Amino acid sequence: MNWAETIVKALKDWDTSLITYVPDISIHQVTSLIDEDPFFRLVPATREEEAIGIAVGSYAAGRNAAVFMQSSGFGNSVNALASLCIPARTPIPMFINLRGGPGEFNIAQVPMGQAVRPIMDQLGLVHFTLNDDTNMDKILDGAMKLCYANRQPMAVCLTQLLHGGKLA
Repeated sequence: MNWAETIVKALKDWDTSLITYVPDISIHQVTSLIDEDPFFRLVPATREEEAIGIAVGSYAAGRNAAVFMQSSGFGNSVNALASLCIPARTPIPMFINLRGGPGEFNIAQVPMGQAVRPIMDQLGLVHFTLNDDTNMDKILDGAMKLCYANRQPMAVCLTQLLHGGKLA
């Protein structure tokens, strides 16, 4: 099973069937698998805070949801996380394509890519970084369990070392 299939399995295992995302080529391997699977409802968003809002509404209606985004757009979602998800104790697994690391070709991606994890720390949100698929199934299972048990957003940061990144 490759990394994208492992993510899809974890989502299914935790009955997380509504997936909202801002399109990005690095997460396309996952979102294309999700789109082909009738278990899921894939909902594109124009901005990351919109994706967070969709996921919160889905959870409020009784359906677990996850959000996929790129690190450069994570900054757009901070207010929605801090003023909606955290106070409402909404468990939203976020899968963030973490830009700005080894192999990055676009210097504009570096600042936000470096800021994602410290911002999560400041908000008191748990996050995990995946550089390869070693123990990925166990990490994802534990991360999803913690997200739902803690009733707080949680992030899994996916680096270019895991998925190969974007080409220039």
